[in-house]
Parts: sequence; structure tokens; C-alpha cells
Amino acid sequence: MKIGITCYPTYGGSGVVATELGKELAVLGHEVHFISYALPHRLTQFVENIFYHEVEVSNYPLFEHQLYSLALTSKMLEVIEYEQLDLLHVHYAIPHATSAYLAKQILKKNGSDIKVITTLHGTDITLVGLEPSFLPLVKLSIEESDGVTAVSRFLKEKTITNYYIDKEIEVIHNFIDTELFKPVCNKQFKDHVAPNGEKILIHTSNFRPVKRVADTIRILQKVNKVIPTKLILIGDGPDRSECERLARELKLEKDVLFLGKQDGLENLLSVADIFLLPSQSESFGLAALEAMACGVPVISSSVGGIPELIVHNKTGYIAEFADVDRMAKYALELLTNKKKFNSFSKNSRKRSVEIFEKKLIVPQYIQYYEKILGQ
Repeated sequence: MKIGITCYPTYGGSGVVATELGKELAVLGHEVHFISYALPHRLTQFVENIFYHEVEVSNYPLFEHQLYSLALTSKMLEVIEYEQLDLLHVHYAIPHATSAYLAKQILKKNGSDIKVITTLHGTDITLVGLEPSFLPLVKLSIEESDGVTAVSRFLKEKTITNYYIDKEIEVIHNFIDTELFKPVCNKQFKDHVAPNGEKILIHTSNFRPVKRVADTIRILQKVNKVIPTKLILIGDGPDRSECERLARELKLEKDVLFLGKQDGLENLLSVADIFLLPSQSESFGLAALEAMACGVPVISSSVGGIPELIVHNKTGYIAEFADVDRMAKYALELLTNKKKFNSFSKNSRKRSVEIFEKKLIVPQYIQYYEKILGQ
């Protein structure tokens, strides 16, 4: 198949999943064309069968803002026509599904067509799409797609409820390369973070308010009163300055390590004892899955699609949203009980391999592609 993929090329989960899907499809012999404003950050080296098409946005004096969605539509049309794509797979509803819908309508006017599949990832449905100005567009784009997938059952149900969607939505969970994300011994980095053998908590995100990164520092404060512990924070975003201020205010600045944006997470996650995910909303929790594959138990808030990923009291713990005390209590249970910790670590790795390994999930996408193309 010849497949066009449009995604955000940044560090967010939707772009990561889209890029990894494209890479795996290319390995399997399919021709993949990425269409976006920048090269996806996970596409770091040449991969046979993968091509990149940059969306060029012109600065016309009449327009106060760049018209990315329209420029994207034009580039989609160009790639569809000249590369003779079989289907277009867009990740994230706004503006990608809307641009794909426009491209599809233009093709129909010209006597041709393209199958469009939209994958819903999270905040495009639970946050951005609920803005009154966007809601009708999101609803139309989803309903006019030839196929729609969601990364969790939670997100599927939320989409149907929020937008009154009367359309079949296929649930295909996010996936991971468990040969890349696996337990490794990074002794040098671990000794740097915890020179005196302290326990290590870790969190990675885009530092947006919905991730509640400050809660990880409050958890550290409570855990640190019982057992010496360090906290690694990976990522960047609008809440980083506030988190740095909080760490200083609680006199924890020497125990919190801010690493900023990092590639090669598989080499960093394994040094941790526990991954913290106290989010206000998570449609799936790809970062948690990456930690689980590295054998790191996860303590998370009970929101969104998290219960589909984490098995409470087996691979990790799930607490009520914003219950910092409960999360700290769970952390101490694992950090002070070696037998329980080893069991959770083993179960986390096992679950990621048996259910969310890319070799199990990617064929589900291929099967879905074939189904939509056959309609």
C-alpha cells in the first residue's frame, strides 16, 4: 500500500505513535509518505520506503495569521495526486482531519477519491474539540472520515458522548517496541542521579497543566520524609517554571533533576524505581507504557484510559485524581517492599510485551486499512 500520514511532528504522544506506525509499515514493505510542517522528531535517520513532504506556509501580507490548515490541504492534494496514494491516515482531529476532508471534497470534484482514516488521540476530543468554535468542525471531520480509530475504549466512548457521533469507531491501542524499551543497566546515569543509593521517581510529559507535574514534587516531599529519594523530570512546557519554583519553596531543589526534552528515553527510564503519572486527563498514557516496558511500575491517577493500561495492585497503583497522599503511600509501599516491587516490575514488563507490543498492534492497523479500502 501507499499510505500518507499526517501528524504533529513534536514530542506529543500522537506524533510519536504516528511516526512509529509509519516506520513499522515501511519495514513491512509499504510505502509511507509523511505530510507535516516539520520532520517528525522520531524520524531521526533514513528509513527505506519512507518519504517526507514539508507543508510550506506562505506569509501573504493580507493575512494576519498563517493558514496552515489550508496549506496542509494543498500539500495533501499534491502528494495524493503525484504519489498515487491508496489512503490518507491523519492523527489528531484538528486540523488534520478537517484538512483531509477538504482534500477529499476537491478530489471528488475532479472525478477521483481517497480513503481517509482519522485516529483520535486525546485532547483533540476531550479539550480542543469541545471549544464551541471547533466542535462542529470536529464532528463533521469525524463523521466524514471513511474510517475512525481511537487509542482507548475511554476515548471512543467520550467521542460518541461529546459529539453525538453515529459512526463506527475502532479501538486500536497505542503500542511500543519492547525490544527498544526494555530493562537496561545504566549504572553511570543512576550513580549520577542517586550517588548515595537513593530511590528514584521519574516523570515525563509536556509540562502542561493537565499533567499536574507539580504533584510529582509534592509526592516526593512526602516520600522523602521516610526514605531518601530523588525525582527526575523529563520534558518541558508552560508549567516548568512553576515546578522549579515549588521545588525551591519546598527545599527540594537538590532532590529534583530537571532534564528538559530528551531523546533516547529508553536509556533513562530504567534507572527509576517508580514512574509517576498524576494527570488530570489521559486518554491512554503512552509515557506510562514506555516505563512499564522498562520494568518500572507506574503510580497514576484513575482517569481516562489509564485503567485499560495499568492493572491496579499488579503492575502499579491507581489513585483518585489529585490524591497526593494516596500516591505517596503507594510509592512507599513499593519502595520498602522488595518482593512486591520485583513482582510489579515483572508484571509491568510482561503486560507491555503480551498486549501492547508493536508486532501485535500494527497488524490491527493494516487489517483496518484493508477493511476501509475494501468498502
